[in-house]
Order: sequence, then structure tokens, then C-alpha cells
Amino acid sequence: MITIETLCVRLGSVTQADVELWIERAWVRPQGTRGHYLFQPIDEARAQLILELRHELNVNDETLPLVLSLLDQVYAARRHMHRVRVTIEGHPNASLRQELSHLLDEGPA
Repeated sequence: MITIETLCVRLGSVTQADVELWIERAWVRPQGTRGHYLFQPIDEARAQLILELRHELNVNDETLPLVLSLLDQVYAARRHMHRVRVTIEGHPNASLRQELSHLLDEGPA
């Protein structure tokens, strides 16, 4: 885990006040309390995503919560689909496993 100071250095173009605002808005959710935040790699990736959305894609602060929420939903769906696939692949019934795998590969109708 890293401190807010280290996070700011790694991100380059962000201040501690920026990160604290993101925490206040729940865009980033580190462990700890104000003045003692600790960031995991996922928090650093989220902060980098925020910078990319704001600077490279020109997403404004009013729209950013919606974009982050939609991305969170996409990532959650991908994790869920991975768990479904792993469960299917481990099923003892080969014909059912094949049928379900085919449905997953086929995608939505």
C-alpha cells in the first residue's frame, strides 16, 4: 500500500487536494482516515482512470460519477461472467458443460 503523497508523485499531475476531493466524492476509496490514507494498487488504477477520463476524454466532473458507475457495472459483469464460466467448466456433466459453454460463447440473442 502507498500513501497519498506517493500516489500524487506516481500520478504526476494531481495534487493531494485533488485526491482528497475524489475520496470525498467516493470516486476513490482508500483505507484509513484523512491524513492517514493508504492506497492499494486498485486505488491507484482508479485514480489513473479518473485522470484519463478527465484529460484525454474530456469527461467533466458532473458526468464523471455516471461514467465511473457504468464502468464499475461493466467490470462487475465481467467478473460475474468469469465466475460463471469457471463454474461451468468444472461441472461434471460434459453435455451440459458443452451446452452452457456454447451459450456463453454465443452471447446475447
